[in-house]
Amino acid sequence: MDCWEGRPMAQQQKFSIVSISLFAGWLLTFLFEGEVLHHIIYASEAKGELVGQLAIALHFAGLFSCGFLIKRTSSAKMVMLAGIVVCFAGSLIFLMPYSILWYLSIVAMAYYSGLVIASWGYFFKWSTPRNRRLQTAADVLIFANLLMIIINVITNHFSVYLGYGLSSALLLLSIPFIYRLETEVDIDQSESEVLENPVVKDTMMKPFAYLCLFIVIITINSGIMYQVVRPAFSHLQLLTTYYWAVPYVLALIILRSLPRGFNRAYALYVALAMMGVSYLLFMAMDTTVTTYLMVNTLMLGAFGVFDLFWWSLIGDFLDSSKEAAKVMGIGLSMNVLGILLGGMAGSLMNTAARQPHEVSLIALGVVFVVIVMMPVLNSQLNRFFEDHAFVMKLAREIESDESIDPLETFKNTYQLTEREGEIIDLLVQGYTYKGISEKLVVSENTIKFHSRNIYQKLQINNKMELIKLINQQLK
Repeated sequence: MDCWEGRPMAQQQKFSIVSISLFAGWLLTFLFEGEVLHHIIYASEAKGELVGQLAIALHFAGLFSCGFLIKRTSSAKMVMLAGIVVCFAGSLIFLMPYSILWYLSIVAMAYYSGLVIASWGYFFKWSTPRNRRLQTAADVLIFANLLMIIINVITNHFSVYLGYGLSSALLLLSIPFIYRLETEVDIDQSESEVLENPVVKDTMMKPFAYLCLFIVIITINSGIMYQVVRPAFSHLQLLTTYYWAVPYVLALIILRSLPRGFNRAYALYVALAMMGVSYLLFMAMDTTVTTYLMVNTLMLGAFGVFDLFWWSLIGDFLDSSKEAAKVMGIGLSMNVLGILLGGMAGSLMNTAARQPHEVSLIALGVVFVVIVMMPVLNSQLNRFFEDHAFVMKLAREIESDESIDPLETFKNTYQLTEREGEIIDLLVQGYTYKGISEKLVVSENTIKFHSRNIYQKLQINNKMELIKLINQQLK
């Protein structure tokens, strides 16, 4: 048994992945620029653009606000179940004739869907070991997009209402998996105190803020893609239905399959180049089959890389905060905010009848800004994460790490062993006992044994006092 009292962690991890993948599959096929909702709206008098922007805006609000409302895993589970009910009931409204209820339904579903995704942050944190979070994030994104592809094909080539039925069934299927998620987590009280320590929060704040800014800027291009690039190829319905998300899924599968320890940071620069080239091709070529294959392959492949980049980083940031829903919600809300801003820019360009090359120039400007940001973001993440699959360790930073250890004097003063020094380094970064045991590849009991020795040498009682003592020594 691991940190879950009722079921082994591996089983909880499966329940967690399946539950959120099913929900995300519904989100992508219906609410979030989904083909099912698009077809239903197209056949009615509803304003499709208004519905789309309303859904994205309220989804952002749900994601961002969730962490301020939900503080416990038990509350998160209840919100997830309630959100499923609201979304299922709301989707039934679209079987009725068009009315103002459609817009009210969109508001409710979009907001609650944000709450569901952010609340899942607690289960992402507790059911998946830190060194498996990248794989879990990839699994969720892959499964959700595969479900979307299948339902999109059925919606476009068989029946809109068959697609609607399958999409709604995903919501119902997710309920038993959410129900089986455990909420009683065995947490060391001193670990809770460390996570509430202002020093740990301050250490996390700056790199997390940089990551959020990066996400907003890069996903502006996602919004432009939804509003400008994708509609430009709408006449290629067969191809866009089957192939649209395929490069995205393939990029995720490739990154997931790379061996553990393989540095994926270079993939970010490759993805930036792919995105830039895709918009150059969109600007220079006609909307033919060949152009679509080239543009879509490069663009969606790049988006797959970036989505996994910030999903995995947000997953690792969860270990440094007691409020998992807040970290998950705010992080992913930046993704949605970028799409909203890009979509609004794309809509304005469409209204003004701008040429494709003008839209592409905006997207290329975004790529240029991101290129400038990348080294700064990498440096900030390096200071917080000792190792992450998407963080590049530069030579000068390695030399700096080897030559300067701000805690070296502290360790020597109290005659700490090398292992005890390693544990203190990780405690200062906000790692829990469980996180340290995974990092150092030793049992949690061994970490607790070393911790007791550290407390005896320092004449303290818990990790909170350790943090205070270190802060005093470093002043």
